Amino acid sequence: MNTLILAIVSIGLSVAAQFSLKAGMSSEGVREAMGQPYTLRALSSIFTNSYVLAGFLCYGLGAVVWLGVLSKWDVSKAYPLVGLGFAGTAAVGILLGEQVGGLRMIGVALICAGVFLVGRS
Repeated sequence: MNTLILAIVSIGLSVAAQFSLKAGMSSEGVREAMGQPYTLRALSSIFTNSYVLAGFLCYGLGAVVWLGVLSKWDVSKAYPLVGLGFAGTAAVGILLGEQVGGLRMIGVALICAGVFLVGRS
């Protein structure tokens, strides 16, 4: 598979992980557990939440895919692509109704410009 596609898949899994973890941590059961002392029962209800588990799974799969990228590219070329995760997260956030202001969008555009410049070098 093309290395760029592998990198994009890994970044996409990272973005999916962020939103899955957010959904899990925003769920009623987890919020309730977070309001209690950190007991084994509270931690268990957090780490057994299906969204939290899915988020960890996405991170794990993304890391495995990223190993394929690192096997073919220098870290100095590959790692700046991780910045595209900011753009993906902002885009998904907008689609989900999150407030993404102009200043944040300018920052994301600058990150994307940096990624483009590193990719051209």
